[in-house]
Amino acid sequence: MLTAVVFSAKAQKMNSMAQLGTSGYAPVNGLNMYYEIYGEGSMPLVLIHGGGSTLESTFGNILPLLSGKVIAVELQAHGRTTDRDAPESFEQDADDVAALLRYLKVEKTNIFGFSNGGTTTMQIAIRHPELVNKIVVASANYKRDGMIPGFFEGMPLATIDNMFAQLKKDFLKVTPDEARLQVMFDKDKERMINFKDIPDSDIESIKAPALLIVGDRDVITVAHVVQLSHIIKGARLAILPSGHGSYIGESCTAIKGSKLPEATAIMVTEFLNEQ
Repeated sequence: MLTAVVFSAKAQKMNSMAQLGTSGYAPVNGLNMYYEIYGEGSMPLVLIHGGGSTLESTFGNILPLLSGKVIAVELQAHGRTTDRDAPESFEQDADDVAALLRYLKVEKTNIFGFSNGGTTTMQIAIRHPELVNKIVVASANYKRDGMIPGFFEGMPLATIDNMFAQLKKDFLKVTPDEARLQVMFDKDKERMINFKDIPDSDIESIKAPALLIVGDRDVITVAHVVQLSHIIKGARLAILPSGHGSYIGESCTAIKGSKLPEATAIMVTEFLNEQ
């Protein structure tokens, strides 16, 4: 009970920090890439959403609990960001985020990525290490066998009718265009069908301090994230009593009245503030 009270008090204090300062579009590698900037601070925290999501879908509930300067982005074909005549890839997403940071004149940053956004976060740390201070990789895989059984086998059969209704609603709220929703779904699907393992040598090249988070009832297996924590030198690991994203209040899995997002925000903030 006392712990819950402390979490609540700290979260209320952090809540006052996350105020929208600006939003806009950046010309990035053939995209108009949407971003929002909250708060102030010398070391920003970049938020990278999950597949099929908007920044609000993934981070809408936890963002107000984060302190300091926060930059939330939307990736190719997602939310308000435009598309390009090319497939999605985690490598390209990483390059797009890096280009956005350079556009915003951000020299170094922390990055918090969820699900597919976590895989993109690892690719940023691999491909653009000079931009990265620390990373938080939440519910993300780097190999196909990191997903629960049946995930990849069922992917070729998926249609937009299988997409979470809440994610459709979230997308159409910011971009009311059914055709663009379909394009995003199709590109996300193809990316996952064609997903290839990231070599261990690439993961080993990550030098940024890392916090890895997974739920005990996640779509990423706990064993996979434990394995990942052994490959990224010095990585910290948190296994939470949670499904896929309920620990951050993700819009499809948020639990009404849960204090888990507050606890996660405190844990992430303390990790980022460690010297």
